[in-house]
Formats: sequence, structure tokens, C-alpha cells
Amino acid sequence: MYTPESQQSFVQLSKRFLISPATLFDLPSLRDLLVFHERKYYIDDSPLISDYEYDISYKQLEALEVEHPELVTSDSPTQRVSTDLSGDFPPVQHTVPMLSLDNSYNEDDLNDFDTAVKKLCNLSADMEIEYCVEPKFDGGSIALVYENDVLVRAATRGNGVMGEEMTPNAKTLPSIPLKAAFASKGIVKAELRGEALIRKDNFDKMNKEREKEGLTDCQST
Repeated sequence: MYTPESQQSFVQLSKRFLISPATLFDLPSLRDLLVFHERKYYIDDSPLISDYEYDISYKQLEALEVEHPELVTSDSPTQRVSTDLSGDFPPVQHTVPMLSLDNSYNEDDLNDFDTAVKKLCNLSADMEIEYCVEPKFDGGSIALVYENDVLVRAATRGNGVMGEEMTPNAKTLPSIPLKAAFASKGIVKAELRGEALIRKDNFDKMNKEREKEGLTDCQST
């Protein structure tokens, strides 16, 4: 679909937007750029730029479309509804929607987050809040539901409202307990949310197997 020359051109364009933000004139090229990188990431499993570089371009497109809503097109990457639903597993509804995390690369984003937290918690704007920051694992989000101390359901994030049940798969992971003593704390039903990860040694093993089959390596983050 893309020639080596066109792929290299898109990579160079990504680098340019990091140095000089896209303008209204660049809008069509910016959309084509993001579509290209989405294909390389989600379909080809062979990303050519970092997540940071992609996010910068995406935020530039968002900003331009906010300023000029009349130019938003139905096929713009910003109009895509993000979902992890594959259709391979039975759909299930989450007890509470699983919201997605947003990225931040500047002080303004952090200040906006702080303002939103204070508004949600009915706190005064001048109150100081102490935040705890920790590295984020980039894995597959899962929700585990326990009833009467027993694991009864595991589901993927899906679109945040509907996920896909993968209870048999989850039960094969030794790190996921099949029973948990919630009843001792007076809890009848509990839902735990986290990330399913692949250890780096297993990740390297997968790549070696893919190399033998002539496939492109998966990318570690």
C-alpha cells in the first residue's frame, strides 16, 4: 500500500511537525500522516515513530479541528471511536465504564488536569493537592470480577462500556488469583482493574519465533 519512498516521506514529515507545528495548510497531510502511522502500528505491527511523536501530531490535528470545526471530516483520525473489541469473544458490559488515560507533554495539560480534579471533588481552585506519580505499564487492560471470593469474570477494556469476556484465558495466568478473601473485609463483590503484561524474556522469545517465520518483530515500549 505504501512504497518505501512514501513511508520515508511520512517519517520525515513527522519529524518536521515536531520542530514546526502543523498549520491549517497542513491539515490534509496531517490526516494522511496519522492514518499511515495507525496502519503501521495497529495492522502491520511495525511502528516507524515513537508514541510521543504520534501523540504530538495527533494533538496538533485536534487543535486545528477545534479551531476550525467546519473543516472536520468524517474520515479524520480524531473521529475514530477507539475500541479493543475484536469479535472473537462474547461481549460483556462493565459494571462501571473503564475510562482511558490521556497523554500530557506540557504544563498546560497538567494544570487542566488539576482544575478538573478540583472541580470533580468540589475543592477550591487555590487548594494544593499532592499527587503521586508512577510509571505506567503499557499492556492490555483487564477487569476482574470476584463474587463470594471467587473469580467469576475477566474482561478486556473494549470500548470502555462493553468489553469481551476472557475468563478462561485469565485463569491460565498464575499471577491472577482464582480466589481472594474479600469476604473477610465484608466485601461480597469486587472488581479489580489492571494491565496484562508480557515479560521481556517472553517478549524476546516471541520475536525470535517471529523471525524464524519471516515476520516483523513486535515493538517493545
